[in-house]
This record gives sequence, structure tokens and C-alpha cells, in this order.
Amino acid sequence: MISARVNRVTASKTMAITAKVKEMTGEGIDVIDFSVGEPDFMTPDHIKAAGKKAIDDNHTKYTVVNGIPELRKAIAKKLMEENGIPYSEKQICVGTGAKQPLFNAVFAVCDEGSEIMIPTPSWVSYEEIVKLSGGVPIFVPCDEKRNFELDIAAIENAISEKTRAIIINSPNNPTGAVYSRSTLEKLGELAVKHHFYIISDEVYEKLAFDVEFTSPASISEAIQEQCITINGLSKSYCMTGWRIGYAAANDEVIDAIKKIQSHTTSASNSITQYAALEAYMGDQNVVAQMTEAYKRRRDYILQRIETMKFVKACRAAGTFYVFLDISGLFGRKYKGEMISSSVQLANLLLSVAHIAVVPGDAFHADNYVRICYAVSDENIREGMNRLEKFLREVE
Repeated sequence: MISARVNRVTASKTMAITAKVKEMTGEGIDVIDFSVGEPDFMTPDHIKAAGKKAIDDNHTKYTVVNGIPELRKAIAKKLMEENGIPYSEKQICVGTGAKQPLFNAVFAVCDEGSEIMIPTPSWVSYEEIVKLSGGVPIFVPCDEKRNFELDIAAIENAISEKTRAIIINSPNNPTGAVYSRSTLEKLGELAVKHHFYIISDEVYEKLAFDVEFTSPASISEAIQEQCITINGLSKSYCMTGWRIGYAAANDEVIDAIKKIQSHTTSASNSITQYAALEAYMGDQNVVAQMTEAYKRRRDYILQRIETMKFVKACRAAGTFYVFLDISGLFGRKYKGEMISSSVQLANLLLSVAHIAVVPGDAFHADNYVRICYAVSDENIREGMNRLEKFLREVE
């Protein structure tokens, strides 16, 4: 017998696509995989060396639940110098990736029936994390005509007596939107006025290209008090498999997060913590080089899309995603098959063109598919060629 809470949760649609791609490649099929949100660059050598040294130095025992003091001090220093947020090391809890601190944050503030607002399009796990925490996800759409900026008026209208938090993600997965400081100021004012938390997922912060990234906790002391800042090293330092991230918040919230973590995973991997310390304290040039490569790839993809029939994309200001508007394909046919949804199109592209994309249905945006360009330049060119050929055959 499975609990009702777990039965309310939907399995990750992106993981299902990944499984299908692996099955096809295992059969020898050449698939261009635009589906997995994982950097194609390797973990920088100096970070790997720090991990190896941690093993040699016998840093292989349990650490305190919230992470080694040196790493928490480095994170606090980073948050102050890069983001302008004065957190102390005691207000930081290191966790397993960014996803676990995010779950801990929602679980810490969410009672059964609490409402958590989620601007859409949104990352697939937000909704399910809220459900697992016993909460009710309240979806607030963002409009492509405004570059998927937060709709403050709609957010205000969605606030109720049960509202406990809003989960935001800037730069945004899947749209690539980077929320402006003025918009975040207005959101912060609402959070202070109505006393709800802003759970700010900032895992893509270093991948902002055209505009300046703003963390809402940096805007004012009052707004910081209502913020739970979530971040990790997976995207910015190519450390996906290392599983390291953190939450930063006021004393009351961070103590609750630590309490939850103490009874679930306890501390994150000790070796990874020392590697993360080197990531923050060591050479940062690799991050800038990687970001520049992503920007170049984005520009190439957008340039190619401009010449294609039936599809369009707004200029993503960050991340390594392009959110492709496919609504112009609905009602059209590919070799006699009518195209009617993002899931159907994604399946067609995979089976016919051997391109893997994530259907927008997974993000509450069925008029889109997500293209991840954290793949080689060569594969991007080939993938765009295959997409263009597919679209030429649509009637």
C-alpha cells in the first residue's frame, strides 16, 4: 500500500525522456540529446584535485549536519561579495545538490493544505515537491509577450489566507528569463505585506548573459527576512554528480531546515564539501569561459530558428535553454500525422529526426518544447539541421 501523498505525485517527465534516449543510443541510434539540463563541460581540474586531496587527507567522516564551517564561511563570503546579501555562516545549511535544500525549505514552511505559488512555465519538480510537503501548488502564468517576466498583478490576485510561499527561479528553467530588479522589488513588497516566503532558486545565477542577475534577498533587510535563498554548484561549476548545494535564510527557517536534514540525509558528502570549498575559493575564470560558450551557442540557435518555418523563440537572457514556441505547428501534418501537442511533437522529433527535446507540457506550457544547448557545438549544428529538415516536411 502506497501513501496518498506519494500517489498524488507524478514521476519526472524529463527522466522518462532521458530513459528513452538511453534506450535508443544503446541500440546504436545517433540521437542529438537536447533534453538533459546538465553542463557538457567537465568539472574543472582544480576542483577535482581538491576532492582527491580530501580523500588523501582522510576527510571521509561525517561532518556537522549543516556543512563544514569553512564551506559555510566561503558561501557567506560569496553571497555578500557577489550578491550583496549579509548572511552569517550559521544561516547557511549545505545539502545534497540544490534540490534537497529546496525540498527542505518547502517542507519547513508548508503545512497540510498550505498554498505555494509557482509562476509558470516552471521546473518540473516544484509542483511535486509542494505536493510531497502536503501543500497545494497555485500556478501563476507568465506571458511570453513580456519575456516571461513575473506577473506581479496576477501574483497579488493569487494570494490568500493559506499562502505560505512563492517559488521563483531566475534565471529561469525552462524559459531563460532573468527577472528584473524592479519586478523583484514589487514581489518583495508583497511578501513583506502578506508575510509569505520567497523561495528563490538561483542555481543558474552565473549563467545570466544580457542582463544583471538580482537575488531578491539583496534588495532590503525586510525582504531578506522573507527570503529563502537556494543555490548549488551543479550548473555553475559543472558539478552535477557531486551533489552539493545550500539554503540560506533567517535563523528560524534555517534551524527548521537543519532539523529536517538531521533526520533525513544528515550532512552532505564530506569529500564533495571540500571540492565545493575549492570551487568558491579557487580560480573563477573557468566559469566566465563556460558562460561565454553558452551565450555563443544561444545566439547561434536563435539565429537558426529565425530562418525556420512555423516556430519562434524569445531571446533567453540566461541558463542554457531555448524555449521554442511550437504553436504554429498545431493543426499541421507531418507525413499525414496531425500535430496537436508538445508531447506528440517531442515523440515525433525523437522517432523521426532523432532529436530529444522536453515537451512544454512538463512545464505547464504545452505550446512549447525546451531545447538544452549544453551540448557540443557540432551536435548543436547537426541538431538544428535535423530540426530544419523536419520542419520543411511539415505541411
